[in-house]
Amino acid sequence: MGRYLVRRLAMAVLILWFISVAVFILMRWMPGDPALLQQGLNATPERVAAVREELGLNDPKIVQYGNWLIDFTTLDLGESVLNQVSVTDEFKRRFPVSFELMALTLVWTVVLGIPFGVISAIRRNQGADYVVRLFAILALAIPSFWVATLVLMIPAQRWGYAPPLDGTVGLLEHPWDNIRQFGPPSLVLAFAPMASVMRLTRSSMLEVLRADYIRSARAKGLDERAVVVNHALKNSIIPVITVVGLQTANLLGGAVIIEQIFNINGLGQYLYQSILQKDFAVAQSLVMYTAAGVVFMNLAVDVVYGWLDPRIRFS
Repeated sequence: MGRYLVRRLAMAVLILWFISVAVFILMRWMPGDPALLQQGLNATPERVAAVREELGLNDPKIVQYGNWLIDFTTLDLGESVLNQVSVTDEFKRRFPVSFELMALTLVWTVVLGIPFGVISAIRRNQGADYVVRLFAILALAIPSFWVATLVLMIPAQRWGYAPPLDGTVGLLEHPWDNIRQFGPPSLVLAFAPMASVMRLTRSSMLEVLRADYIRSARAKGLDERAVVVNHALKNSIIPVITVVGLQTANLLGGAVIIEQIFNINGLGQYLYQSILQKDFAVAQSLVMYTAAGVVFMNLAVDVVYGWLDPRIRFS
């Protein structure tokens, strides 16, 4: 197990290093000058040159990469290029907002995805099954930003209703307004992972329901609900939990556009704005933190699988 874990850790570090190089190069290939964006179009060439020197943009690329990598690994994220605000402080301020959005998304995914997947399995080839399968296909096929736009436009045009869009509303200060603000975007963000959970729950349940011990439980006269909940669901939920964990790591990436559409001041909106403005310190750090979350979530899944099934360690 020790050698297996070392190999997986080495692979995770290698992947993160490759991502850091790719992010660093792509950010500098994008058109635009951060110093000019900071000073404005009316800034003199001398002032822009001075700002570039101050920001270290004239240093060799390998030096810039090394300085950023050292700062990132020591959790010193530096300051925003545009407004000289500490990236760490801004991260701490925005993280609870994105965390609440992702937590609600996870709740929708589990509370709706698993039960409807079970219903689809036990009502196979019936009306409920067709409805769940059709919804899952549409949820995976339709872009979330299009759904988010409709969620805002249709109620506003037909009923004059819109969720709070003028800043983030605290849960403790205004609970109802907070639910109004975070409910719709979290539900839209949950569409794709919810559909994946529905489909996987259905297929896993169908496989378990064909097992011999399920037929034996039914032959003993057990109630159908007890058979489904106590026997079938418990044994089919393991791969579903794995997928839910992996989907959780990917939520920040999906929240980038959703937070922008619903004007939620979280990390997704912060990342989106920093990329548009070529704010290197913000964009590179947030992309790396997102990538690290995904990589280490996959690492945790690999380690758990290796612990449960020793054959995987030698594959």
